[in-house]
Parts: sequence; C-alpha cells; structure tokens
Amino acid sequence: MSTKPHVLIVEDEASQREILAYNLEAEGFAVTRAETGDEALTLFEEAAPDIVVLDWMLPGVSGIEICRRLKRKDTGQGVPVIMLSARTEEGDRVRGLETGADDYVTKPYSVAELMARVRAQLRRSRPITVGEALTFDGIILDPETHRVTREGQELRLGPTEFRLLATLLERPGRVWSREQLLDRVWGRDIYVDSRTVDVHVGRLRKALGVPKMPDPIRTIRGAGYALG
Repeated sequence: MSTKPHVLIVEDEASQREILAYNLEAEGFAVTRAETGDEALTLFEEAAPDIVVLDWMLPGVSGIEICRRLKRKDTGQGVPVIMLSARTEEGDRVRGLETGADDYVTKPYSVAELMARVRAQLRRSRPITVGEALTFDGIILDPETHRVTREGQELRLGPTEFRLLATLLERPGRVWSREQLLDRVWGRDIYVDSRTVDVHVGRLRKALGVPKMPDPIRTIRGAGYALG
C-alpha cells in the first residue's frame, strides 16, 4: 500500500488539472484525474479517494450537483470535498457549502494555499497521514510505533495485515470492495489477484482474535469487507 493520501481532481480545463496534479504529486499525494462530472462519479467508486478537489463549472453535470450526489453516497460519507470556483459572491460560497462542500476556494487561487487546505481536510478525515493513532472497539493502531493492541493485548501483524487494518480503521462501518482494498493496500500499479484480499483478511481476523471478543470484520456478500 501506498500510505499516500489519494486525491480525485475533477477539472475540465486540462492546464488547470495538470497543474493541480503536478503539485499534489510533488507533495507526495496519489492523484486520479476526471474531466467531467459523470467520469468523477465513476472514478470515485473505483479509486476510493481520500479527498475530492472539484470544479464548480463542469460540462454537463455541474460541480454543485456532483458534490450533492457524492455526499448522498454511503461511500461519500467522511470524504471531504473542496470546491473550486470563479464565483466570488458570498451567496455562491454559501450555496457551495450548503450543498455539502467542506471548503470553498475561489479562482484564481494560490496553489500553496490549496495544498494547505487539502492537508487541513485530511488531518480531520484521515488522521493516520499525520501519525495519529486509530482506535475502534478496543483496537488501537499506532502508525508511528507500528504497534497494534486489542483490549490491551499486543498483536502480531504482518506489514500487509497492518496496512489492511489501518484502511479499515480509518472509516469503521464503510464497506470496501476487494478492488478498492487492492488499490489502497497494495497500490494501483501492482497487479494482485482479488482473491489475495480474502487470504489477508483471513490472516487479519486470526491476528485480531482475542478470547471472548467477537470478530470485528464483517464480510458483505458480493460487496466486500467492513470493520464493525
């Protein structure tokens, strides 16, 4: 897995899209690009980004409508959306935020400021990227010491199981498909059979086994896995 935070850029202007992608990748982010709203909705499900940078003015479906649709999705809960717009009126900013955007940046914007806003949103939505421990139902994962405990008992996890647990812990209750877990845990540039996910989930379940404590991982038939 790449521990890189994953950004979905939705911008129809090629030059703006590439400038954003270049700067985000230079800062250590993984980037997926979309030119239209429809493409963004598809890539959102496929890529499972940690944050979306979304232009208001898109061909076809507007950024406002895309934001609304993303926030209605179960998979969209907890994923920050930063809206980009040339609209500078207060009413437009309010409309964007009321639609569900977590932040609103007017064009032209400072790339450095946008990078700072992306990091600020990620600190709230994906704290592991800044070294904060993740906890759920007696499980504690500390990314800095690389230790995992459950009910105070230290657990032995392999590196893949550690990354898999970290992904599940970031959003308890969220259902992750095997393909999404492959992208997040193994990386998008590495080919691994989806059945490999099942093998490592089995190992993680075994590692998390503590007497009198239930299995915290749910298998959702035909969909994937979730924690809790």
